[in-house]
Amino acid sequence: MWESIYSSPVWGTVGVGAAWLVTGCLLVAGVVGCVLPVLPGHLILFMAAVAHRLMLGAEGSGLGWGSLVILGVLMAVSQTLEMVSGAAGAKWFGGTRWGSLGALLGAIVGMFFMPFGLLAGPLLGALIAEIWWARKAAKPAVISGIGSVVGTLAGMGIKIVIGVLMVVWFFLDVFFIG
Repeated sequence: MWESIYSSPVWGTVGVGAAWLVTGCLLVAGVVGCVLPVLPGHLILFMAAVAHRLMLGAEGSGLGWGSLVILGVLMAVSQTLEMVSGAAGAKWFGGTRWGSLGALLGAIVGMFFMPFGLLAGPLLGALIAEIWWARKAAKPAVISGIGSVVGTLAGMGIKIVIGVLMVVWFFLDVFFIG
């Protein structure tokens, strides 16, 4: 099917521009999604690269399979770091494994209560787990909860950096490497 589209004389004049328009819109939406937690930014960035390769073909896109693998790995690393950052922050601030588990579960539940749930989820999860299961006093539990918020914020910062890195890698491969 793609061969018939590529061989069409219309594709040469309009198709490449349309492909770049779609790719550009997806890249912009992906970067916005890396900043705003409502959109799955890294997934959209990865899909922009896949769509670009599908629309322009292997040689016309400038994207190799290696780049798609690198972008997929960056996406997976970002999602993993985002999920565990609150738990790591709770542990870093002296929380127990219960506090870390509570922060992780709070982050998962908090995703359903955007945007406030992103910070409130890990905070409340760590706080409740430290008091309920670890039997800590209020002050150490609050410190663990604050640590989960600090970790979550650090994870969001890392998420933005990885998103920018994905966009930079895409353009480097399209124009210079591939």
